[in-house]
Amino acid sequence: MEIEDVIEAFVTSADVKNAFIRTHAERVVEVGQLMIRAFRDSKKVVLFGNGGSASDASHIAAEFVGRYRRDREPLCALALATDMAALTCIANDYDFTDIFSRQIQAHGRKGDVAIAISTSGNSLNVIRGVEAAHERGLVTVGWTGAGGGKLADVVDYCFTVPSSVTARIQECHITLGHVLCELIEERLFGDQV
Repeated sequence: MEIEDVIEAFVTSADVKNAFIRTHAERVVEVGQLMIRAFRDSKKVVLFGNGGSASDASHIAAEFVGRYRRDREPLCALALATDMAALTCIANDYDFTDIFSRQIQAHGRKGDVAIAISTSGNSLNVIRGVEAAHERGLVTVGWTGAGGGKLADVVDYCFTVPSSVTARIQECHITLGHVLCELIEERLFGDQV
């Protein structure tokens, strides 16, 4: 990889993020307000995905439970790919496609927010997780890539990154997660010193 290639990767990442936010800025604020209401009503946010998307889900859940930029009360968030005993039990005793839906049936409550992350939008276990979330009365949000896949058709709110390159999609997803954390933290705790 040459210097020009490295520079191009950063420029492309920035271009994807700029194109994304020009399309989704209003929806980011709308979903942020929805999540603020959920947290104020003592509801939780559950996040789930596979591979890098599982890591993004865990990262954002940790920002809510721990802290993002300020010391504050923890917010109730749960990443569903972090409990290896639950994952392997469900995959073994039922099916891998049930690893998220089964956990949502156990932990999801009406008014909670489910954030389903899939760069392709076609991961069956993620789709089944969204279906279970709807059955339990959760509000569903999808983070996906170009075209949106099946996920775009089954969630209440969809954020589709305009790229088919997994790395660029994930870079945009984590920025989206950080922006939501910042918006929510400032709105809920901005008056605290």
